[in-house]
Amino acid sequence: MNSILLENKSIIPSKVVCVGRNYVEHITELGNEVPDEMVVFLKPNSAISTTLKAFHQECLHYEAEICFLYQQGRFSAVGVGLDLTKRALQSQLKASKLPWERAKAFDGSVVFSEFIAIDKIAPTLCVQLKINNHIIQQGGVELMMIKPNEILSEIQTFMTLQDGDIVMTGTPKGVGVVNQGDTFEGKILVEDNILVSKKWLAQ
Repeated sequence: MNSILLENKSIIPSKVVCVGRNYVEHITELGNEVPDEMVVFLKPNSAISTTLKAFHQECLHYEAEICFLYQQGRFSAVGVGLDLTKRALQSQLKASKLPWERAKAFDGSVVFSEFIAIDKIAPTLCVQLKINNHIIQQGGVELMMIKPNEILSEIQTFMTLQDGDIVMTGTPKGVGVVNQGDTFEGKILVEDNILVSKKWLAQ
């Protein structure tokens, strides 16, 4: 089973619950419609990797996200994650009105930073992604259509979360192709304070 780190302690999530289409400008850049209700899909434990891959049967796209660790009924820690997507395949599946799992839940389709414990979710909590030292994505709670506590409440209306599960809250605008050899740096910030950061070299 694959694990993540909570302040240097190993945690094994049973699943990763992902929220899609939670930032209006990202919806627009992909040409999607604003959903009437929260879009949810899953990644299994086998999707978690420590290696950022540029290719898995086709080119992959990155999506940087604020991610929360669920423990004892609440979001107890925060980290940055990259949701990796087979965009061409996802487009085909959407056109056929089929589920996205083949494009979203494959092995190695998500990488995470370490998670840092939090007491509360600040309204200025933000994710930032740099590629080769250039800011490519930035956005946070203020821009989310559905806020973190609402996300948790909605998930719990139909699904049991187990301690150690991770919830990904959607991506701001700026998604694109992972190019082999590029350096990715994800950060979670509250205003100018960096809570956690992680670098990956695309393989």
